[in-house]
Amino acid sequence: MDMDEVRDRGLVLLGCGKMGSAMLAGWLKGGLPSGSVWVTDPHPSDWLKAQGVHLNETLPEAPAIVLIAVKPQMMTEALPGIASLGGGATLFLSVAAGTTIATYEAVLGAGTPIVRAMPNTPAAIAKGITAITGNAQATEVHLKLAEALLSAVGQVVRLEGEHQMDAVTAVSGSGPAYVFHLIETLAAAGTAEGLPAPLALQLARATVAGAGALAEAAEEGPGQLRVNVTSPGGTTAAALSVLMDEAHGFPALLKKAVHAATERGRELGK
Repeated sequence: MDMDEVRDRGLVLLGCGKMGSAMLAGWLKGGLPSGSVWVTDPHPSDWLKAQGVHLNETLPEAPAIVLIAVKPQMMTEALPGIASLGGGATLFLSVAAGTTIATYEAVLGAGTPIVRAMPNTPAAIAKGITAITGNAQATEVHLKLAEALLSAVGQVVRLEGEHQMDAVTAVSGSGPAYVFHLIETLAAAGTAEGLPAPLALQLARATVAGAGALAEAAEEGPGQLRVNVTSPGGTTAAALSVLMDEAHGFPALLKKAVHAATERGRELGK
C-alpha cells in the first residue's frame, strides 16, 4: 500500500479540527488530489468547505486509510459509523489522544490494522513531531504509509510499543505547553526586573524560539550548547545555579511534571 493506492482507493478523515486541517493542508500541498479525500466533520470550517474534498458524503466501501482525528470525547459517537470498514482491507490511523489500540480493536475487529500516533501542536506549522506504534496486524507497509502521511506535518518516530505512548504524550504531546509557560514566566521575570511588559515578552518569545531552532540545527547536544553560553562566574552561571539546583530547579521540576502527565495518561487510557 502506497500513496498511489491512497489516491485510487481514497483517504477518509474522521474529524477535521486544527490537527486534521493541518494534515489535510499538508497532503493537498504534497499532491494528493482533493477528490481522493472524504472528510466527515459535523462542524466544517469555511477553509475545509473550500478545499474541494468529499465533505460529509457516503464513504467509499474500502478506502486505503481512515485517519481518526476526532476529540476523544467524540469517539463513542464517531466510531460506530466506520465499524463496517474494519477487518483488514483498510488501515486505521488514529491521532486521537488517550484512545488505546484495544478500544479500536473492540469496535473494528482484531483483524484490523491499526496505527496509533501522537502528534503535537507545532504540526500546525509543519514543525511537529509524531510518535507511532502499530497493532499486530499493522505491517511494515502500513507503518511506512502512516509515516508518509504524518511527515506532512513534521518528523515521525517509531516506538517499541504502545506502552511508551503515555511517556511520549507527556514529553512531546503536552511539551509545547511547558515551553509556552516558560515564555510567559521568563517575560514576567523580565518585567519584574524593570522591563516594559511588551518588550519583555518580545525578548522571551524570540529567545526561546531562537534557542529551539539552534538546538535543532546545531551538531552539539543541548548540554554543550548550554556550556557554550556560560562564562565561568558570569551572569548565565548565576542564573543556572538556581535553575540547575537538583532539589528545586529544572531537573526536579520537569521530572515531576512529566511524571504527572504520564500517570494521568495511564488513568485516561483505562
